Amino acid sequence: MNLSKLKLANFILALTTVVVLFGACKAKKAVVAEQPPVVEQEKPAQPAPVEEKEVAVAPTPAPEKMPDFNYSNIQFEFNSSILKTASYAVLDQIAGEMKKYDTVRFNIEGHASQEGTDQRNMTLSVDRANAVKAYLINAGVNGENLTSVGFGETKPVASNANEEGRVLNRRVEIKKN
Repeated sequence: MNLSKLKLANFILALTTVVVLFGACKAKKAVVAEQPPVVEQEKPAQPAPVEEKEVAVAPTPAPEKMPDFNYSNIQFEFNSSILKTASYAVLDQIAGEMKKYDTVRFNIEGHASQEGTDQRNMTLSVDRANAVKAYLINAGVNGENLTSVGFGETKPVASNANEEGRVLNRRVEIKKN
């Protein structure tokens, strides 16, 4: 009998818990007082007032100043059209600027120092200009905007009488067309 009393006590406890829980969850009805109907008086029709709002206008940014695009620090070794490693960083900067202005056309001008024959120096200067053009195209610059030309030893920027001057004359310059 102890077992049946225990079952009965558990049943009563469970039933009480259910009643308490569900009784607390009952939705309470809101009391709404009935309001008399509102009678609107006729008013003359007026247009809705237009609110003026202040619109913040962003100032027009100043037009970006276009770079001069005249680059001249692209150097080469003696009797070579292979770019110096030091020129890569310069060419990467140039390519970045050129890509911003994809409608601008450029002349890539190759030069040589006075050593060697006129024919060899002309060929070398053309090869140097083409090496720079190829580098820029590989960096994403539109090749249609690039023209390469060689001047040989005809336009030195320094004296060919000493090595320091000859080093400066082994170059490529890029100019805006």
